[in-house]
Amino acid sequence: MMFHHRSLTDKFLLFIKGLSMGAANKVPGVSGGIVAFVVGFYEEFIYSLQRINVKAFRLLFAGRFRSFYQYINGTFLSILVLGMLFSYFSVSKILDYFLERQELLVWSCFFGMIIGSIYFISKDFKHWNKRTIPAGIIGLVVGISISFLSPARENDNLFFIFFCGIISVSGMTLPGLSGSFILILLGNYVLLLVDSVNALYDTLVEVFQGDFSFTENTQRLDTLKVLAVFTAGSAAGLVTLSHLLGYVLKHFKNLTTAVIIGFISGSLGVVWPWKRAVYKVGQDGLPLTDSNGDAILANYQRYWPDLSQVENLWALVSIAFGIGILIALEWYGKNRLERKNKPAA
Repeated sequence: MMFHHRSLTDKFLLFIKGLSMGAANKVPGVSGGIVAFVVGFYEEFIYSLQRINVKAFRLLFAGRFRSFYQYINGTFLSILVLGMLFSYFSVSKILDYFLERQELLVWSCFFGMIIGSIYFISKDFKHWNKRTIPAGIIGLVVGISISFLSPARENDNLFFIFFCGIISVSGMTLPGLSGSFILILLGNYVLLLVDSVNALYDTLVEVFQGDFSFTENTQRLDTLKVLAVFTAGSAAGLVTLSHLLGYVLKHFKNLTTAVIIGFISGSLGVVWPWKRAVYKVGQDGLPLTDSNGDAILANYQRYWPDLSQVENLWALVSIAFGIGILIALEWYGKNRLERKNKPAA
């Protein structure tokens, strides 16, 4: 795959896409890979990660830094990753704010975006046959099944944390599979995507202020160690999964696309807006809590909305807005491609 030169505008738009991907990765039920797939850089993302291989490390250790950077498509990866990291401390905090105050509208918007992404991916897929139809059904069944799994309890064992890192990036490499939702099932969503990120943010703020008191805070140091191991696992997962998916996309593209369409369709159950949280209770009938004193989520109870209620009508508007975002992205991508292919006058 040939990597192309990017203008300043392209780089800015790629940064925005990184923001969107980072925000999506943090939301349970939403996959950052959907963002990559829909806005058209999914294959470049996978193939760029695939370039982080033995040859790349040989160039790096030989001191050929420019060649290394060009070989791994460094401009693309660095801007995208920078956008995702920035998202974790900005867009995702805004997202957390609205999830606390307007949860129904936020989930409705995500629901609409996933409906839009299903349309976007499937509209040009003309390869349904006796092989791809069963593949799509398998993806659908797996996607639906995930939404009915019950979460585990929090576990800060470092080997398990490393494994969580590998699993968490699955949503970036496989559209439709939400890495953050998998972390909920594993019981470590709050620890890894809330507590550890907040600990890093607080530490960076203190360091910029010249305050190094965190070095005496055992709990903070333990949380930062957990984040470091989680990050290492995520990096390992990105590289290994990208090599696997790169091979699959190259040799079984139609089957893979069919599975992805089915999987995303099945994931609609995960982000169904009208749901109530159900928490685990002990033998005494009282809610069980984690190490932070927060109630432990068991699963969600889904229900059909009463459309006579104004908030549910607004939720439908939010779903339409989410679909509209994907239609706008499709329009942007199509027009950009037409302008790029238009012969010069």
